[in-house]
Amino acid sequence: MSAPDHDIVLFGATGFTGGLTAEYLAAHAPPGTRIALAGRNREKLERVAPERAFPLIHADAEDPASLRAMAESARVVISTVGPYILYGEPLVAACAATGTDYIDLTGEPEFVDLMWLRYHDEARSTGARLVHCCGFDSIPHDLGALFTVQHLPEDVPLRVSGFVRVAGTVSGGTYHSAINGFARARYAARNALERRRLEPRPKDRRVKGIAGRPHRDAEAGGWVMPLPTIDPQIVLRSARALPRYGPDFGYGHYLVQKRLTTLAGLAGGAAAAMALAQVPPARRLMLSLKSPGQGPTLEEREKAWFRVRFVGEGGGERVVTEVSGGDPGYRETAKMLAESALCLVHDTLPETSGQLTTAVAMGQPLIDRLVRAGIVFREVP
Repeated sequence: MSAPDHDIVLFGATGFTGGLTAEYLAAHAPPGTRIALAGRNREKLERVAPERAFPLIHADAEDPASLRAMAESARVVISTVGPYILYGEPLVAACAATGTDYIDLTGEPEFVDLMWLRYHDEARSTGARLVHCCGFDSIPHDLGALFTVQHLPEDVPLRVSGFVRVAGTVSGGTYHSAINGFARARYAARNALERRRLEPRPKDRRVKGIAGRPHRDAEAGGWVMPLPTIDPQIVLRSARALPRYGPDFGYGHYLVQKRLTTLAGLAGGAAAAMALAQVPPARRLMLSLKSPGQGPTLEEREKAWFRVRFVGEGGGERVVTEVSGGDPGYRETAKMLAESALCLVHDTLPETSGQLTTAVAMGQPLIDRLVRAGIVFREVP
């Protein structure tokens, strides 16, 4: 096959986060990086790219031939077209078939499990690296846990807890993904079970999640409760793949709030949304409340922030680390997504393929990039 025409193709550049990612790449990609924007509406693409002179590619999530041609033209494809369970699979299939690296910003567990079941083996054979969750889901947590482990002794049992504090506004796309995820909970559980049945586990090492319970935690600075997002799943997959996490690794993942009543309200709201999403008329009503193209204003994004604190213990040592940054869902997610693509293109990385986590595919080189980009990884005194 001839060499690809582009280093990076951004699919979904006309969406809210896609536009932010295009802006970031235009401002921060090293000279000579060959970037193209792709989507189904050329007029909208031209509005995104007038000052950047990026080549434009027509590609449609419902046209597999156009996705195949796009994948063949690129070293790395970025997808910001969600909800991924509805629109994401054809592009993953194209990248797995052509050996093209693929990244996205999904936080949808069902989609990630389904893509592993259907395309992991093919991607391993073609050399494609399929790296999901390259935004706030789940880079701060995955790479933060890796950063913490690197500050602890080797070859000993390790325990790490991650405490998440976040302030921000949810976009329409994220909202739709969440509601659709609630509605498909039974399918997600079935795919997760099938993946657990088929996915190899390390035979000489133990990796497990720590369930935990709501409680007040002085180290976290408030009340905490287990946070059942995709993030702890990603951390544990990295731990199973990388021996540096030790012979016996445990991870707990928690949301932090100052008041117990706030935690109770969040838990109750999530339970109510889960129940309503099972009823089609109620689900349609909830989905109508936000458009997938809506996003927070610049003023709202400027006020947003995140901080994830990790407490790690092992071998008689204890370490506290922190990963922090600005607007988690959009500005920093666009930064993480773009830097992940640049890392795959420009950095010296382990020879890996198949469905991978960011810690396995990129690890320390991506941490270094994010630190240079302004995201803080630090050891807390």
